[in-house]
Amino acid sequence: NAAQRACETAYKAVMKPKEGTILTVAKGISEKAHEVATTTDDMLEAMEQITDYAQTVLEKTPDMLPVLKEAGVVDSGGQGLVCVMYGFLDVLSGKVSDIDIESKAPTGGGTVTGKKAKIADDLEITFGYCTEFIILLDREFTEKDEEEFKAFLNSIGDSIVCVALDDVVKIHVHTDHPGEAFEKGLTYGQLTNMKVDNLREEVEENRVVSDDDVKSARASESVSKPVALSENAKEVAFVAVVAGKGLAEIFTDMGADGIIEGGQTMNPSTDDILGVVEKVDAKTIYILPNNSNIVLTASQAADLVTDRNVVVIPTKTVPQGISAVVSFDPTADAGTNTAAMNEAIGLVKSGQITYAVRDTSIDGINVSEGDFIAINDDGLAASDTVLSKVMLSMLEQMVEDDSELISIYYGEDVSMEDAEAMEKLIQETYPDKETDLQNGAQKVYYYIVSVE
Repeated sequence: NAAQRACETAYKAVMKPKEGTILTVAKGISEKAHEVATTTDDMLEAMEQITDYAQTVLEKTPDMLPVLKEAGVVDSGGQGLVCVMYGFLDVLSGKVSDIDIESKAPTGGGTVTGKKAKIADDLEITFGYCTEFIILLDREFTEKDEEEFKAFLNSIGDSIVCVALDDVVKIHVHTDHPGEAFEKGLTYGQLTNMKVDNLREEVEENRVVSDDDVKSARASESVSKPVALSENAKEVAFVAVVAGKGLAEIFTDMGADGIIEGGQTMNPSTDDILGVVEKVDAKTIYILPNNSNIVLTASQAADLVTDRNVVVIPTKTVPQGISAVVSFDPTADAGTNTAAMNEAIGLVKSGQITYAVRDTSIDGINVSEGDFIAINDDGLAASDTVLSKVMLSMLEQMVEDDSELISIYYGEDVSMEDAEAMEKLIQETYPDKETDLQNGAQKVYYYIVSVE
């Protein structure tokens, strides 16, 4: 039933489903799952049959899509799904192994891995930009809304995916007008994870690609090689992701050995993080993402490092990152410190103040374009045309009787004089609390605030 529901959801999400893709493999899994459910009660036996059948369906995909047959490859999305199935199977069997993802074309012409995968010379790109984004809904997204949105996307492009789940909608479309897709999305809520790729440029650059080509290109890149650990390697080091010269200096002063520029609206890639981590001469390295959007990327980078112990502390805000470093005990072992830092980030309350880019209403708070808005750990906290009112309203929700310290990091768009005036106002409002004012010089946010 789960496999069938997943298959139905996947087909529904695509405007014009095509056979020979990951959808076909998903349908094969669903059909085989229903069959084996009536013949065995052994989950391992069932998964073996389902996975074998998924592989069989995958190998038939070139017969369903001419472009795959011409290139001599199977569908990459379908192959990815089969790899996931093999992963499930390994878990059930208790086996840990490397997965061989080589797939044979049905013609028996050998594997595609290690061979040149030629992109058809006559492959035409109808719409030039692969456009993806997520809508954070601020109102109900009905079935009628979904139908209308899909119809709109179909009018400006193809390869459409529109998936609604709870309070978010994931959009994918190939179009010549990405801006129109973004504008339409804004009518339903805020946008995040926006991404636009030039398809024509990618096809031209990757006209002929092979494993050897990729290896050669990587070898010739100007990226410096990982630095091997020296005899004098430190036991522990920190790498922090921050946006702003001031915040970078704060973490450096606290002992961070590596700084990666990034944060809201400028998330670093796995390679960005990996490049810094591999140059830090330490046996154990703690990565502080300091943003919820970067935690997964940091974890992916950590998994790629094999010559040193890399631990990601899932800090979602700069204050959490600072709290984690402060709680570090150089006399304790890695396990104890990891537990202590994870506990510390749960004790600090964080808030940020920025501005609204459009009119909206969230959780009963009306927001007008240009308003100052405060966002704390629970979401939107306040909105007003006066910055100080927003600050005090946010702090009212964060400060408790046992709170001791209010830390204030002002951004690049705030003068020192204005920041000092804001600190004075906070001191007058909370005379029994200690305050600490720092120049974070961060982008996007006028103020980042923590309460501990």
